[in-house]
Amino acid sequence: MQLDDMRIFVATVDARNFTAAANRLSLSKQFVSRRVMALEETLGVQLLIRNTRKLAVTDLGQEFYERAKRILGEVEDAEQAMSLRRAGPRGLLRVSAPMSFGMAHLSPLVAMFLREHGDVRFEMELSDRTVDVVGEGFDMAIRIGALPDSTLIAQKLVDIRVVACCSPGYVRRRGAPAVPADLERHACLLYGHGGAVSWDFVVDGVTKGVDVHGPLRANNGELVRDAAVAGLGIVRLPDFIVADALRSGQLVPVLEDFLPTVTSVYAVYPQHRQSSLTIRAFVEFLREHLRKRMKA
Repeated sequence: MQLDDMRIFVATVDARNFTAAANRLSLSKQFVSRRVMALEETLGVQLLIRNTRKLAVTDLGQEFYERAKRILGEVEDAEQAMSLRRAGPRGLLRVSAPMSFGMAHLSPLVAMFLREHGDVRFEMELSDRTVDVVGEGFDMAIRIGALPDSTLIAQKLVDIRVVACCSPGYVRRRGAPAVPADLERHACLLYGHGGAVSWDFVVDGVTKGVDVHGPLRANNGELVRDAAVAGLGIVRLPDFIVADALRSGQLVPVLEDFLPTVTSVYAVYPQHRQSSLTIRAFVEFLREHLRKRMKA
């Protein structure tokens, strides 16, 4: 059985007429009629009832028509998918990402992706504000931590550690918190936007939010980290922001036994962009390379 014969049969049933089907397919009426007859001979069943005015479909013909239409649709989808993959990712990709994470990890990866995919262009906004992906016309955003309820599609990229820490000088002056509740009497340096800030800790096997307060709030992780190095209070930040300061001894960890083991980095994008080959390719590229970098 040939797919072309299946296509001709489906077109004939749709048109209910050999002539109309032939015109639709840019073939001759005689050729269409012969191919349908050949299909019937191959299957060993009558698919159409022919008369001088129009065609009728037999019960077996209707069953074959429905199956054939599904098969042809799947073939078309497969052909389109392969065509897109041959073409490769292309076009403009507008991406928003947190400043610290973007500089530490996305910067080299975007350059690598561009070298591999010369038909792609990027517009990157590195900012610690939470952008309105749809309203501001972004194709994708990188988000760290728990995601609010949203119509955006979220793809997990990698897990990262979060660290609570402060300077040795702060510990000498104020002492270190022994349990998360002790943070109520400590100066906390807040990374985020307006409104109450809550830090998650695991207490007796249950994750609980602890409301924190302090002399500084900023939407930039490096600024908050530097304030902690200066001895102004305790911070809770992803390890890629504080790793160097911890290694050098400028910061020391606190409440290590109560911190969740990991938080996650996500790529989020609008539902109407989920079929974009460029977005899918970049998400998979980030997932692969970020996991390698985080293990290094």
